[in-house]
This record gives sequence, C-alpha cells and structure tokens, in this order.
Amino acid sequence: MRVLLVGAGGREHALAWRLRQENQNVELFAAPGNPGIAEWATCVDVSAADVNGLAAVARQHSIDWTLVGPEAPLAAGIVDAFRAAKLPIFGPTRAAAMLESSKAFSKTLMTEAGVRTARAVTCQTAVEAERAIGEIGLPVVIKASGLAAGKGVVVCATRADALREVASMLGGSFGDAGSTILVEEFMDGEELSLFVLTDGERAIPLPAAQDHKRLLEHDRGPNTGGMGAYCPVSLVDQSPELVGEVLEHVVQPTLATMRARGTPFTGLLYVGLMLTANGPKVVEFNCRFGDPETQAVLPALAREAPLGEFMETIARGGRLPENTRLDASRFALCTVIAASGYPGHPSIGDAIELPRTPTDVLLFHAGTKRERDGTLVTAGGRVLGVTGIGDSLDEAHRLSLLYARDVSFRDKQFRTDIGWRELMRRAGTT
Repeated sequence: MRVLLVGAGGREHALAWRLRQENQNVELFAAPGNPGIAEWATCVDVSAADVNGLAAVARQHSIDWTLVGPEAPLAAGIVDAFRAAKLPIFGPTRAAAMLESSKAFSKTLMTEAGVRTARAVTCQTAVEAERAIGEIGLPVVIKASGLAAGKGVVVCATRADALREVASMLGGSFGDAGSTILVEEFMDGEELSLFVLTDGERAIPLPAAQDHKRLLEHDRGPNTGGMGAYCPVSLVDQSPELVGEVLEHVVQPTLATMRARGTPFTGLLYVGLMLTANGPKVVEFNCRFGDPETQAVLPALAREAPLGEFMETIARGGRLPENTRLDASRFALCTVIAASGYPGHPSIGDAIELPRTPTDVLLFHAGTKRERDGTLVTAGGRVLGVTGIGDSLDEAHRLSLLYARDVSFRDKQFRTDIGWRELMRRAGTT
C-alpha cells in the first residue's frame, strides 16, 4: 500500500504517524513533508499548492490513494483534478470545500439546512459593517470570510474595536480573504471540535477535542492557529446524547443540503461547536483535519480503530459502515511550542535542540527544517507540537509540559495551561 500525504505541518506529521501505527507495511510519501514526517515517509520536494506536480508524483510512485492535510489545496480543486485523472484521493471537491473557504457561503448553507448557528451579516464595505454592528450589538465577532490560517476571527468588546478590525480586514490585513467579512453575534460557552469522516451520506464521528486559540494563558491575547488541544472531553462523556444530536441536527442536514446542491461533501468534515446555554450551535465548518486537534485526537484513538481503512474507502468512492464511531482509549494533550514573535512576525532560522523523546510522548514537527549541515531550525510560527499520552488528563498534561520545557530554541513560546477548564472540572473545582 502506497499513500501520498499532502502537507508539511504538525497535522500531517500526526497523520503519517497514525497511518504507520495502523499498518506497518504502508509506504508513505509526503509532499513536501518536514523533518519529522521524513522519519516515517519519503519526502518529495513538491509544494502542497502544486496540483499538477502532486498528480505527477502520484503517477510516478504508483500511489494507491492520496490524503490531503491543509485546506488551501482542497479550496484550489486538488480533488477535482485527481478524480479527473482517476487518482483516488481523500477530501472534498473545490465546490464542497467552500464550507471552509467561504464563511459567507457556509452561513448561507447553514440557514438553508436549518443548522443552528450565530446570527451574522455579510459585508463588503465599512458602511455595511458599521450598520451590522449596530444591529448585532456588543460584544461582536468580526470574521474574514476567506481562508486566514485560523486567525481571521476577532471578538470585539467595544464599537471602536469592532470598527478598527473592520477597517483592518477590509483594508487587506488578510489579503483577499478579508475582502468580504462577517459581522457575527457573539456566542458564550465552551468550544468543541468534532471530526466526522463521511462518504457524502454516512458519517463516522471521532472523539471530540477542545482547542485553545489564544496565545496566552487562560485564553488571553491574540488569536492563533491553535496553541494546544486535548482529547477526550468530559462535557461529551457527561452528555452521551450530544454527539448523536450533532450528527442528527448538524451533520446530516448539512450533507443532505450539499447533495441537493449537486456538490456532495466527502472526506473529513470538521464541526466547530459552541456549547451554549441553549444547546450546541455551529461556530464554523472546516473541510479537513484540524490543527492542533489532530495531534491530540489521533494519539487518543484506540490503536485498533481503522481510521486509515475508512479514509481509503472514502478516497476510492466507497461506502462507510453504518452506526459506527471511533472512540478514545487514552487521554492525549498537545502543547504547541511557537516561535518568538508569533503570531505576528515569527522568527525563522533559530536553532532547535531536542531532548530524547520519552515513552508516552509524541513530538510532531510543524514549522521546522534541516539546514545543509543537519541543524534543525525554526521555519514557521508554530514550530512543534508535544503530545503527552496517559491514563488520565493530568498525566497527559504533565508529560506534555515536561518535554515542552526541555525543548530549546530562542525565545520559544508555549502555554502551560492547555486543558485548564477540563483539569478543573476533573478536579471538581468548577
């Protein structure tokens, strides 16, 4: 079995690790990959954005199926191109990937499907946005409609903050992604990330995770692509009906509406939820595995869970089994170590020193590269993900932090409180 993995980050490293855990005989190729992925795969120097180049790699190496990690190639139509060339691939088509690539489209579809979500107004001018802020009220959420690497969402407490953020986004702070924005109602509660494998009709949920978007302790500071995540989440354990409710009232109506539009969604549907006092509401959809949630969900999965088998079935256009779910067998917590200056202007090229990785700790490379002399250096904002695995969340947290503290590079940043709400719940202090 030969699998091509598209991407270069921590999510892709975790996917490579999981595929090899499930099947030691799988032969992995990664484009472009990273130094960590290179331990499990043959890396080829082809960009994740080079659709024609990736198709050539798939043909040259007789790839059985391709797994796409990041959202940009999906939004660019890599699945359409591979299917046209009769190359099996896991992921949604360009039209279906609009669930993530256009928040304006996603909101329209949720309304059409009857999915509960925050009230929002789509705007293309500052005048429209100012009027919408008055209608929605404060606090208010300002979102770039397009792809912004997880950072195009800002919660504004005052009108002045909101207008400043509107001017920034419409002024090009996120490029074309911010040419259309959403002014959205603020939802209070805890967020939950639910991954769902789907063949377009049937859906298989993975264990839920919780991400931490803010840079600083106790969810302060600017939004990032994610500073850490943990899995499983007791809020789900305590409400066994929650996942079934989300499948029935969010996932299935969304899939049915996509089919009715002639753009069926296959692959991995990421459902970002807010658990409000009035029940779960959808924050956003993504069209691929989340990062860093993947670095917690996949290590938490039971070893015998056939994730790779199900992804291959979808890639080949097959049908998933009914009434199936993939469950967690252990606790996993990922702490992201970021470069100095992240998320604004991360420092690149700083030498990294890694201690020996102990048992029950996984190190996922996210923004690293090897210099010609073999030195490992920073090459992105989020540099490494350290996942601790244990029989309790406390143990997973302890193992993750111990290793994160021992990693060395200039002015590294990481949070010591990933899973803090959950740890307090489990300790009975909330």
